[in-house]
Amino acid sequence: SREIIVSTIQRIATDISAEVTISMVSLPNDEMKGRIIGREGRNIRTLETLTGVDIIIDDTPEAVVISCFDPIRKEIARVALERLITDGRIHPARIEEVVEKVTKEVSQTVFEEGERILFELAIHGLNNEGIRALGRLHFRTSYGQNVLNHSKEVAILAGMIASEVGADVQLSKKAALLHDIGKGIETDGEGNHAEIGAELAKRIGEEPKVVNAIAAHHNDEEPNSLEAVIVQIADAISASRPGARRETLDAYLKRLENLEKIAQGFTGVEKTYAIQAGRELRIMVNNDSVDDAGARSLAKDIAKKIEAELKYPGRIKVTIIRETRIIEFAR
Repeated sequence: SREIIVSTIQRIATDISAEVTISMVSLPNDEMKGRIIGREGRNIRTLETLTGVDIIIDDTPEAVVISCFDPIRKEIARVALERLITDGRIHPARIEEVVEKVTKEVSQTVFEEGERILFELAIHGLNNEGIRALGRLHFRTSYGQNVLNHSKEVAILAGMIASEVGADVQLSKKAALLHDIGKGIETDGEGNHAEIGAELAKRIGEEPKVVNAIAAHHNDEEPNSLEAVIVQIADAISASRPGARRETLDAYLKRLENLEKIAQGFTGVEKTYAIQAGRELRIMVNNDSVDDAGARSLAKDIAKKIEAELKYPGRIKVTIIRETRIIEFAR
């Protein structure tokens, strides 16, 4: 068994760099910073509100930094800002239009990423829901490691090990590729990513051995096939590679995710964004459900819940945002 593992590791050489939580956007000149900020900060405020990111404009020459723990939101903000800079028209209405368009494009990119990885590994039979969940892993990180690249590496390792021990190579590769698919699913429900991934695999018609391999890859369930054990081994090899993961980054991201989830359970809350490295929680509420007095009490209730459930350094600012938008047409 030692020879098989050593042989497998020698045969794989992947290039995976640790992901970070910031993106840098280049500017044609420093005058563009003022246009991005807009009159009384209107433009930057609109962009931050719509995308849920921090846009940092400082003394760095001809550059703006986008900071966000959610890679999909960060990518939407980056592409939208680059497009606005190229176009030159930067005002709240145009920002809304561009963000909406880019959000749809990123959704399409997610699907294409899922298809690409399946083609590269010659894996077939995954439906559109599975492909989309797989593609979302391209924008997810675990301990600083890109989850889709990690899943691809695990699939290659699993295929090699399976061929050495006489197991089902295709089944091992597919189960290994999908082992972290639960991380690509947006859910407010209970359960860890292994359970959520196994539920998805079952729902989209994957065979029981694949479902079990996903559920068992962190020993939450007993592996009932040789292929499930191979997935565990391949996952451990990929994760333990020196430099592949960074513990502190993952703990930081988990803290921000928990901060956002605390506010999501309250009535009238539509969107929650943890910004300023978790020092501020910005909450968008439904104007019809929450009035001014309700917004004040909601902010206090959320602050109390954060104090009771989270451990954090310093203090966290809770900001409630209500927007009244009335549209009428002159004909």
